[in-house]
Amino acid sequence: MKTLWTAFFLLLLQFFTAQENEVYADGVFGFEENKAQKIFTDWTRVRKSPDANSPILDSLQTNQSIMILKKEETVPVLQLGERKANWYKISYQKGAVTSEGYVWGGNLCVGYRNKNGYDFLFGLFKTINKKSKGSDGFEKQNIAGIKAMEGNTLIDEVYFDTGKGEELNSGGFNIESGHKLQNVEFTLRAMVSGDACGIATYDQYVLFKDKKLIALPQLTNIIDAGVFYHDERYIFPNDKGGIPNAFILRTEDMEVDDKDREKKKNSSKTYLWNGNSYKLK
Repeated sequence: MKTLWTAFFLLLLQFFTAQENEVYADGVFGFEENKAQKIFTDWTRVRKSPDANSPILDSLQTNQSIMILKKEETVPVLQLGERKANWYKISYQKGAVTSEGYVWGGNLCVGYRNKNGYDFLFGLFKTINKKSKGSDGFEKQNIAGIKAMEGNTLIDEVYFDTGKGEELNSGGFNIESGHKLQNVEFTLRAMVSGDACGIATYDQYVLFKDKKLIALPQLTNIIDAGVFYHDERYIFPNDKGGIPNAFILRTEDMEVDDKDREKKKNSSKTYLWNGNSYKLK
């Protein structure tokens, strides 16, 4: 009987250890089957099977269109830095030849858009070690990017922070108007979010003009329901309270004190726009 209980205990220990060590894919890399997708990372390797050590069949360049055939959920999620993604079986076409293989989901676009003959791609580029604020230590930081493509030619790109893996639960990528900023054709807006209390959401606005991408200061929003929030947003010239040739960064902080009273603090910064660049007023 003692031997039986020992075996049972070891089995439970193995089960919980496996649960603790299991890697779950970041939500931004969850792609639907039988849907079109695009390659973000240049020279993305296409492998024979869903494994980083599998033979390489081909490599695909940025903006290559592919079709997601299947998410491979029976093989371990691959983690590179703070990016965690499933493997996907894909098909793609080069010339008249259609091929199949497997790619890592972290190399695919989180979102992509087309406007005025240009392709705009949003994806996660890499993880770096960045100095922590207020300390001598370092922390992992994901770097995202937006690429502007004209066919297969890269015409411009910008990169920005997107937090750690826990902040990559969902993402979005849209094209907005020029917000009445002089000479701006339109605005790109990329977002990643942790979708949980106390986890940051990163909002990145990028202006497009004369085939150039101009990244505005990044917006960070954090909320812990009933405890605190930090809210950042832009007021553009076409918004209520906006002013010509400028955009305003408004920040509101709220914290509940030990007597359950809300204490709010508001601040703002104005950035002047001259039709080509911006500067803090």
